[in-house]
Amino acid sequence: MKKLVVSCVTKIFGANPQKGMKLVRQGLDKETILEKTGLGVGVNQASFSVNEGELLVIMGLSGSGKSTLVRCINRLIEPTAGKVFVDGVDVTSLNAPELRELRQKKLGMVFQNFALLPHKTIYENVEFGLDLMGENAAKKRKISETMLAQVGLEGWGDSYPSQLSGGMQQRVGLARALALDPDILLMDEAFSALDPLIRRDMQDELIKLQMRMHKTIIFISHDLDEALKLGDRIVLMKDGEIVQIGPPEDILTAPANDYVRRFVEDVDATKVLTAENVMKKAEAVAYTSTDGPRAALRKMRKNAISSLFLLGKSNRLLGIVTAYDAAEAVKTGNRKLEEIMKPARSVSIDTPALELYPMMSEATWPLAVVKEDDEFLGVVVRGSLVAAIAEYGPAPTL
Repeated sequence: MKKLVVSCVTKIFGANPQKGMKLVRQGLDKETILEKTGLGVGVNQASFSVNEGELLVIMGLSGSGKSTLVRCINRLIEPTAGKVFVDGVDVTSLNAPELRELRQKKLGMVFQNFALLPHKTIYENVEFGLDLMGENAAKKRKISETMLAQVGLEGWGDSYPSQLSGGMQQRVGLARALALDPDILLMDEAFSALDPLIRRDMQDELIKLQMRMHKTIIFISHDLDEALKLGDRIVLMKDGEIVQIGPPEDILTAPANDYVRRFVEDVDATKVLTAENVMKKAEAVAYTSTDGPRAALRKMRKNAISSLFLLGKSNRLLGIVTAYDAAEAVKTGNRKLEEIMKPARSVSIDTPALELYPMMSEATWPLAVVKEDDEFLGVVVRGSLVAAIAEYGPAPTL
C-alpha cells in the first residue's frame, strides 16, 4: 500500500522561481539555470513513493537536495511545483489549519540537532507536541513514559537535557516524535551529529524499534554505509535530481550510471549481501515422509556429499543426517532418520553475509538458509560464499 507519493516535486530558490521552472521543464541542469537566472534549484522534479511500513533512505552528498526534499514533504519548505500525497490526500493543497492537523496526526520529525528545550524535563520535552494538542496531564505522562521505555530511557523522565549524553538526547527527540503516534516519521540526518560508536548504536536501536512498531520512515543521510544498513530502499540524489531508486543490493551491484558507480565503489559488499544472495540450491535433501538411512546414503553417494538436511512437512528443516550415522543405522536396522539426525545450524534469509564468515569457519557442515517458519530454502557453503562476495570485491579469508 502506498503511504506516501511524491510527484514531480521541484523547489527553486530565488525571486522569480517560475522563470526557473521553465528552464527545468526544458531539461536544463542546476548549474546552467544558476548561470542563466541566478536561481538555485534545490529539488528537480523528484518522484517516488513509499510503502506503508517501509524505511526509505534518501541520501546524497551535501547540496544534493535531500533535506530540501524531505522538508517539501511536510511543507516546512513550500515546493515550487509538484504534488505530495499522504494516504491519498494532497498535502500541497491544504490550508494552514489542515496542514497543522496533518503534521500533528500523520507526520513526525526528528532533527539532526536534537532541538530539545533545555529548561524542560525529559518528560516535558516528550510531551511538548501533546501539550499543543491539548491532552490532559495523566494521558501525556502515560504516553511519555511508554515512549521513553520504547527508546531505552525508562527512568530518565525527571532529568534535564544537559544531564544526558548526545545519544540519549537524540533518543528523547525520537520519543517526542513517536509520542504523537505519527503514521510517517521523517528523520533528517538524525544521527550525523553523534560520535561513530553512538551512531552505530542508534542505528541498531532504530532497526529494533522498526521491527516492533512498523512505522513508515523516511531517513535522510549522507552516509552510504548508514543507508545500506537501514534502508529497505534507497533514493540517491545528485544536484537536486534523483539518479537511482532501489534496494541496497541494486544500488551496490547495479549502479545506474558512473556517478552511482563511483559513489559505491569502495563499499564492502558483505554489508549489503545477505544469506539469500549467497546461498545455493542443495544438491540433495532427505524427507521424513519417504527416506530412510539407505536412501539417504544413496543420495549422498550420488551427489558426492557427506551429509543431508532432513526436511519434514512443508519443507520444514528438522536437522542434518551424516553419512556415518546413516551407515550405522543401516547396520542396526534403524529406519527412522529423525532418530539419528543432529541439530542443523541455520540462518535467516536476511542474515548479512559478513556474519556468515565466522559461522562458516566454525561449522562442521553447511549452513541451512530458512524462512521465519523454518522452511528450507537453500544452503551456504564456503565456495558459494566466497564466490558471491568475490564478484563484487575481495572477500575475507575463511
